[in-house]
Amino acid sequence: MKDGQNVKKDSEVLAEIYRNAQLALTSISDILPEIEDEDIKNEIIREHDEYERISGEAASLAKEYGLELKEPGPVKKAMMNMGIKMNTAKNNSKSHIAEMMIKGTVTGITCLKTSLSDAERCMDDKVKDLLCDLIAVEESFETKLKSYL
Repeated sequence: MKDGQNVKKDSEVLAEIYRNAQLALTSISDILPEIEDEDIKNEIIREHDEYERISGEAASLAKEYGLELKEPGPVKKAMMNMGIKMNTAKNNSKSHIAEMMIKGTVTGITCLKTSLSDAERCMDDKVKDLLCDLIAVEESFETKLKSYL
């Protein structure tokens, strides 16, 4: 049986995984209509599918553990949308789209790796596996997106 602190760590990490995936999904939904290049558009759609998968797995784990996950706030989503619209209005080239996506991906990787190092020893195996899966997915996105620069 896990102690209360470990359960709290698991719930915090699971919430972060879910929040990360949801923010990525929001960003992708905001940026997709602005993308004209089919190559990068297909890549971004593929990334969307992966974030959907991760988000679903996080929600399933949360349900299994009796945890409630919260959606990112509407103000944060609106600010992200406005930033994307402003950024792509000036330049919607595939290299600029890739650069914007890389910045968000690297931010996500940094937060997730910090969570992994902070809670690795006391994390539930299923939560840790999902966290490591998301980190690996985001690192692969970063590598692929760099090819568009």
